[in-house]
Amino acid sequence: MSEAAAAPGLFGRLYLMVLRWAGHRHAPWYLGGLSFAESSFFPIPPDVMLAPMVMARPSHAWRLAALTTATSVLGGLLGYLIGYFALDIIEPWLHSLGWWEAYLQVRGWFLHWGFWVILVAGFSPIPYKLFTIAAGTLGLGVLPFVLGSLLGRGARFYLVAGLIAWGGPRLEPWLRTYIERIGWLTVALLAAGVLLLR
Repeated sequence: MSEAAAAPGLFGRLYLMVLRWAGHRHAPWYLGGLSFAESSFFPIPPDVMLAPMVMARPSHAWRLAALTTATSVLGGLLGYLIGYFALDIIEPWLHSLGWWEAYLQVRGWFLHWGFWVILVAGFSPIPYKLFTIAAGTLGLGVLPFVLGSLLGRGARFYLVAGLIAWGGPRLEPWLRTYIERIGWLTVALLAAGVLLLR
């Protein structure tokens, strides 16, 4: 299907741009870098690149999911180290982004539920970096942190990759038609999640 057939709008253009990136020979490096950064400081989740990359190469779905999971957990360890050693340095940044109250809420969850918080957080759309930083601040054991991250992030990324690999060719025309609505709905859900955390 030609690019002209895509729905116009912000998310339609972003979708086409990411599809072009997905076909680039360095695309796995971009995906790994995005996944690493998102777990510690970057706001864009790796799903937005994982899905079109799997759509472009369905036979690589599990390899791409494994790459996304591994780099996300490594990035999570960076977030953990930031929380453990450098919270004072990044605290103004958390305030300026409006994430401080959410961070305090996440800390409270860790104090109450511990390991289970990181497991659920890895799968959820709530910014994962808040959980990695909070885990480091509270000194959650590194082994439970890594295990929870692997299970939570792995479940999410393998699910995304599996669904796209299975339904990719059938989903692609539908995505092109509805990507704008899906994009704004995702933004609304993320905003609602942040408001709930506050």
